[in-house]
Amino acid sequence: MEELNRHKILIVDDDDFTREMYLEVFRNSGYAVFEAKDGVEGLDVATRELPEVIFTGIVMPRMDGFSLIEALKKNTATAKTIIFVSSHLGREEDRQHAEQLGARDFIVRDMTSPNEVVDLVTRVFSEGGEYVIQFDMRSLDAQKLAQGIGLTGGFQCMSCNESMLLKIRVDRSDRNWYKAKFVCPKCGWQNP
Repeated sequence: MEELNRHKILIVDDDDFTREMYLEVFRNSGYAVFEAKDGVEGLDVATRELPEVIFTGIVMPRMDGFSLIEALKKNTATAKTIIFVSSHLGREEDRQHAEQLGARDFIVRDMTSPNEVVDLVTRVFSEGGEYVIQFDMRSLDAQKLAQGIGLTGGFQCMSCNESMLLKIRVDRSDRNWYKAKFVCPKCGWQNP
């Protein structure tokens, strides 16, 4: 799968079966997936890997899911990370607490299949959108941009010589940030 489309997801849960199940369904759907067995480990992985989505359980040793969310919100690097809370109990007070802490969604495990969870997360990624732009080497600063990012052949693919496209994805957590990459529509080559 093209690296530009590999969104990072962190699964935090102390239940090995639950964690492995979600790791598998997200990996099979093309996501880059990380895991943690509790909130302390989850906070460490989140600050190191900066996932776009965190899927966390509630009851865990050392640090529960709610404490994890509070710690993430205090860190500027993770404050706007999208968080899904997963519960096997489905208590209304837990749902309300997750909402107050800013969780995107509250999922009751027995009521929502793993594939439905993947669909929920996939919808989050499609909200901001992806834009594809084709450059003309004669326009304004196009040559300067190509040189600045190391595309010595202009906007031509170094592998097959096809015209490259610029793919821009809006960061959903902060609409003022973008991720961009030049990609060949023919062979899939990307600028390093």
